[in-house]
This record gives sequence, C-alpha cells and structure tokens, in this order.
Amino acid sequence: MSQLVTGEAVVLQVRIARMPTRALACAIDVALQGVVLVVLISLLAGFLLGSESSEALAFALIFIVVLLVAVGYRVVMETLTRGRTVGKMVLGLKVVRDDGSSIRFRHALVRTLMWFFVDFAPWFAACPGIVASLMNKQGKRIGDMVAGTVVIRERHQAMASPPLFVPGHLVQWAQSLELSRLSDDLANAARDYLARYTDLLPGPQIALGEALAAKMAAVTAPAPPTPIIAPAYLSAILAERRRRELIRLSTHRPTPTGPFAPSYAIPAGPFTPPSPYGAQAPVPAPTPFIPPPPPPGPRPATLNAQGWATPGSNESQWS
Repeated sequence: MSQLVTGEAVVLQVRIARMPTRALACAIDVALQGVVLVVLISLLAGFLLGSESSEALAFALIFIVVLLVAVGYRVVMETLTRGRTVGKMVLGLKVVRDDGSSIRFRHALVRTLMWFFVDFAPWFAACPGIVASLMNKQGKRIGDMVAGTVVIRERHQAMASPPLFVPGHLVQWAQSLELSRLSDDLANAARDYLARYTDLLPGPQIALGEALAAKMAAVTAPAPPTPIIAPAYLSAILAERRRRELIRLSTHRPTPTGPFAPSYAIPAGPFTPPSPYGAQAPVPAPTPFIPPPPPPGPRPATLNAQGWATPGSNESQWS
C-alpha cells in the first residue's frame, strides 16, 4: 500500500502497480498494436501495388501509419479513458496524477513520448525505464516522473473490516489506556492482521500476532491486568481507539460562522416562548459605589493622679 495526498490534503490509500504487472499490460498493448499495424500495412500495400506510386510516397504513408498506431494509440486511449489502455483495462491498472486525480492530454502525451524516446528507446538499450521503475518506491519510470503520474491497481480484493470488541472484564482497563503514542501505521497493521487472521497458517499467525502485540504494548499503558492472547489484546486496543475517535468526532463539531450562519437566539417581544426554567426575576439596575465613611480619630488620653495615661485610652476604637 502507498499513500497519495490530494489537493485538499486528503490521504488516499492506493496499491501501486509494480514492474511485472506493468510489463504484462505493455505486452498486451504491443501485441494489439502489432495486429493493427499488420492489417493496416497490408491494406496500404495492396492499395500502393494497385496504383503507380513512387517509393517516397509509399514510405511516407507507412511511416505515418506506424507513428499513428504506435504513438497515437497510447495518447488517445489514455486521454479518452482517463489513464487506461486495453492492457491496463485487462489487468485493472490505471494512470493517475500524483494527487490521485485523472490525467489529461498533456500527461498522456508526455508519458508516451518519454516511453519511445527515453524509457525504452533502442539507443538506450531499452534500459532506463526498467531501471527507474525498479529503483523508485512507487514504480515510476522516467516518463511518470516527468509527467507527474503514477500507475495504480484499481482491482484488488476488498479487505473486510474485522469485528473489534473489548472483553467484559477488561472494559475498565481499556478505558484507562493511554493511546496518544499509537501511530496510524501500527493501528492499520494490526487491523490488517485481524482481517487476515483466519487466512494465515498457525505458525505465522501466532508469530505475527505476538510481534504486533509487543509493538503495541511498547506504546500503550497500562498493561492488561490479566493474561490475554495477542488477537484479543489487539482487538481491545483498536476497539477502544475507535470508540474514542467516534466520541471526538461527535463532540467536536464545527460552529458555522459568517454572514449566512444560522442564528439560534430566542426572539424578544410579546411572542417570546416561555422560559423552561420558569419566571425569571428581573435583574436590578447597578447602583453607584458609595465609599464607607472614614474611621473616627483616636480617643483622648485619660490621665490618673500620677500623670500616667490609662492603658488603651488613647487607641482608636477601630483598631
């Protein structure tokens, strides 16, 4: 599987067509072109032999027919069918742009010209296209690199989504899991393993499950409280991850904004619907703030017969 990023930043999971499949599709197209060339040249030869024409005219007509069949076939077919030729239709292949959209005339023309003059040109021993396709991770030949295209497989067996569940005695443990470090690639690998679980042999079935469970345990916490087999462990984590994702999508809904956003305010006036909380008390109008009066001064001191002040007689009554 490979990923293509669209112009809207949407990631598409696609299957890239590799060199053997593309070579078989190319062989079908070449065989079809050969049959058409033999028929057309035979008809053209019968016409030229029946009339008195020069060798130059015969050579020019044959060259035009070969050029139209060899080059025009690919350009016309890929333009009209949005990236398919007869060979690609038979094997379920399609040429798309790097963002996953359909190709146009210019992409088909560039790919075809590069196919004849660079990728499989006789003066290059027909090697550049093969070498580039084998070394590129998306199987691109030089024509695909120049045109910005890639060949994908349209027909492949659909993978059923495995049933995910959490055992009843592990529900609390699953809800306490820390899944922030769990990557999408590891989750997709575990989901693919569960989908193919019944198709695997017993040996690879156990080994692959334990390997994925070990990787999953390294990025999640805490560990399960009781021993659990690898498929059930992976299923429980994926089920909890999906549950949280569904909750997140249902609670984080974008709020419409702009001049055309709907208004949900309750209209005011005599036709205002009654409040579900009963009659509301009117809110009093705010009053101006009045500062408190300043505290009085200290009490006068009271002297005794010896001239001493009575303790506390000269302190403020607010202290």
